[in-house]
Amino acid sequence: MAGAQKTRWTYTGLIGKVFGVAIHQIVRWLALSKIHPNALTFIGLLINIYAAYLFSVGHFRWAGLVVLGAALFDMVDGRVARSTGQVTRFGGFFDSVLDRYSDLGLFMGLLVYYALISRPGYIVLTAVVMTGSVMVSYSRARAECTITKCKVGFLERPERIVLIIIGALFDRMAPVLWIIAILSNLTVIHRMIYTFQECKRIESTPEPPEPQRQPLVPA
Repeated sequence: MAGAQKTRWTYTGLIGKVFGVAIHQIVRWLALSKIHPNALTFIGLLINIYAAYLFSVGHFRWAGLVVLGAALFDMVDGRVARSTGQVTRFGGFFDSVLDRYSDLGLFMGLLVYYALISRPGYIVLTAVVMTGSVMVSYSRARAECTITKCKVGFLERPERIVLIIIGALFDRMAPVLWIIAILSNLTVIHRMIYTFQECKRIESTPEPPEPQRQPLVPA
């Protein structure tokens, strides 16, 4: 049993190492090409828009492959920025905004598809998924205006993208949408509870007393 576990972890580590080396080489090549990280982020958005079109016409497996390609740009844009010393505040903001457009674009493609095949139930389900996906990001951003950090909850963007790819490639999009709809909204509720608890903790912690000012002694 121990030998089997050791072998399994060895294979997992090997796969991770191979992908890590591949990503490193891609980042190195992109850094040498002097392409701006924000351009990579924008290219990722365009690829996701094409995937949304494929979803809208029912080519789910092709759409899954295209989303997989777009995910590559999501993985490398930040690394290219760090490796080339081009990390900026605006870059992080730009990446987050375009990620939201990419997500909503994919779900918009599904909305169009379900409307064309007259499936009102799935239209509503996809709308719930869109709402939950946006609220996961918004709840964290709004909470971190009040507390230091709010990254609790299971379903963030990487998990959603993986689920979408699985649903598209294996023709299981309906179950995937149910999973995202439930878990994304549970994540929002989790973040609301966590923020409430943190706010109560901060408010119940007494503030340190202000230091007493020493009277000025004339020289």
